[in-house]
Amino acid sequence: MDLTTKYLGMTLKSPLVVSASPLSKTIDGIKKIEDAEAAAMVLYSIFEEQIEYEQKELFYNTTVGTESFAESLSYFPSDVDFNLGPEQYLELIRKAKESVNIPIIASLNGKTIGGWTEYAKLMQEAGADAIELNIYNIPTSFEQDATEIENNYLEILKAVKSNVTIPVALKLSPFFTNFANMAKKFDDAGANSLVLFNRFYQPDIDLEELEVKPHIILSSPTDMRIPMRWIAILKNRIKADLAATSGIHYGEDVIKMLLVGSNVVMLCSTLLRYGVDYIKDIKEELIEWLTKHEYESVMQLQGSMCQQNVADPSTFERVQYMKALNNYVINY
Repeated sequence: MDLTTKYLGMTLKSPLVVSASPLSKTIDGIKKIEDAEAAAMVLYSIFEEQIEYEQKELFYNTTVGTESFAESLSYFPSDVDFNLGPEQYLELIRKAKESVNIPIIASLNGKTIGGWTEYAKLMQEAGADAIELNIYNIPTSFEQDATEIENNYLEILKAVKSNVTIPVALKLSPFFTNFANMAKKFDDAGANSLVLFNRFYQPDIDLEELEVKPHIILSSPTDMRIPMRWIAILKNRIKADLAATSGIHYGEDVIKMLLVGSNVVMLCSTLLRYGVDYIKDIKEELIEWLTKHEYESVMQLQGSMCQQNVADPSTFERVQYMKALNNYVINY
C-alpha cells in the first residue's frame, strides 16, 4: 500500500504528522516520535514573547530591585514559564536534525508585527525543513475592526516569508468574518499550507482559591468537524496545501480528513492520551480501510469527497443546518 503524500514540497512516507506539543520538547521524545513511524513532526512552539524577552533584555531591566517589592516579582513571567528559550530552541532544531531522519518543522507562535519574525531565518539556518507559523490572537480592543485584524495576520505572514526560503505553513483559527476570503488572501500572500485549526485554550476559575487559572482540555473527535468542513470547501480552490488538526483521534478520523482533501493529518491529543506508539495503530487502521475499499494509495483517496466532488455540494453549507434540525428525532 502506497501511503506517501505531498506536503510543503516534501514527499512524506505517510500523512501522519505529530503536531506541536510537549512530546517534542526533548531529543528522547523526538526519537520516540520517529520510532513510532510518524512521517514528520512539528516541534514544540517558540513564542513571540520569548524572543522579544531575550532581544530587549527584559529579564535584567525588569528585575533589578524587585526583591524589595514582593508584588512586582509577578509582573513578568519567569524564564521557566516559557520552557525553551530562543537559543535552546535553535539547539533543539540542530540536535533533532542530527538525531532523526524525518522532516522537522519548527513552530513559531505570535500575534503582532515585530522583529521577532526575523527569528524564522535562524530556524532555517538551524536546519528546520519548514516553519509552522501559528498566529494565536484574541482581540479584545473595542477600537480594532476586522480589517485591521485581518491585515495584521497578513503582515505577520509576509514578514516571516520575507526572512526564509523554506516553506511556511500558517496555522489559524476559524474565527474570521469570511474564512474563505481570508484563505484566498493567505494563499495569495504565499502561505505554502493552511493548518486548520488551532484551538483556543479557555481559562477557568478556581472556586477555592478564587483565582483565574489556565485550563487545558484535550480535544475530542467532535472537534474535527469544523476543520473537516473547511478543508472540503477549500480543496482545489487554493494552491496551498491543507493540513487537518484538532479532534483527530482514530484511524477513521484520518480517513475522513483525507477524503475531504487533507494533505496530512496532525496528531496531538490522542498521542498525549494513549502514547506516541498509538501512531502505529492508526496507521494499521488506515491500511486496513484502504485495502478493504480497494484503494492503491493515499493520493488516490485525497479530495475524493471534497465539496466539488460530492453529489450534493450543499452538504457542507447552510441548507444542511435546516435539514439536521428538522430531522432530529426526540425520544419522549
